[in-house]
Amino acid sequence: MRQTIQPHEIILVDNASSDRSVEIVRRFPSVYLITLNDNTGFARGNNIAIETVSKESEWVVLLNPDAFAEPDWLKGLLEAAQANPGFDLFGSKLVNASIPALLDGAGDIYHFSGLVWRAGHGSAAPLLESERAIFSPCAAAAMYRRSLLLELGGFDEDYFCYVEDVDLGFRFRLAGYRCLYVPKSVVHHVGSGTTGGQHSSFSMYHGHRNLVWTFVKDMPGILFWVLLPLHLLLNVFSLIRFTLRGKGGVIWRAKCDAVLGLPGAWRKRQIIQRLRRVSVFEIWSSLDKSVIFRRNK
Repeated sequence: MRQTIQPHEIILVDNASSDRSVEIVRRFPSVYLITLNDNTGFARGNNIAIETVSKESEWVVLLNPDAFAEPDWLKGLLEAAQANPGFDLFGSKLVNASIPALLDGAGDIYHFSGLVWRAGHGSAAPLLESERAIFSPCAAAAMYRRSLLLELGGFDEDYFCYVEDVDLGFRFRLAGYRCLYVPKSVVHHVGSGTTGGQHSSFSMYHGHRNLVWTFVKDMPGILFWVLLPLHLLLNVFSLIRFTLRGKGGVIWRAKCDAVLGLPGAWRKRQIIQRLRRVSVFEIWSSLDKSVIFRRNK
């Protein structure tokens, strides 16, 4: 409601919340409210909203419940889209909601091992102040061309939550579409505000399971086979590291479920790779190749 440019429509999907917040939303008649009987997760919840968007809307803009947009947030995204017609995804500048002097993220990075993280996380907020191409946007506050979202099938609902935005961004990139980071589009982000924090068992389980599926589904051609040993090493390292930290039950369950889901991920891979329009070299060029591993998103 405070945006300097008002959206064409506002859709709020409530994933079976239990805190009576729906009653607050009902006070705003301009908000189209969809209430679900079950918690369908981030992926399905957003897909429901995307499917509901009116056909005349060119863009779909996502905003998490733990992300608080500055007044010119939407204006910044729309101006960037108009000025950069060669891009179809746009990521916001996320600052730490508790410490605004620190960045929460300036777009998502995909490491060639299969690890993912947010660029600039924890750095001074003035960092990364220019528009630049990024691997994918953090879907906590991002804008997508609606027609392409529908074309690519939206978020993978098997993920439930975590890494689903990187997977979608990877699929956009494979299909030949690019993402732009828009630093003047600012959101104050709590981060894992509804899942118990970034280091909760819930977050760890979904994040580490979904990392495996994303690598299997999206890594193209010869890169898949060349980088597979490194990806396996990453998973072994994660198992050892979190077991030693007392999180053995969660990390082993995550990796076991990832393996059980590999047949389904491989079937999806066949479809995704058939739709690939860019070269393997182009994907290789977009991957981060730093030596030091960082924590996952």
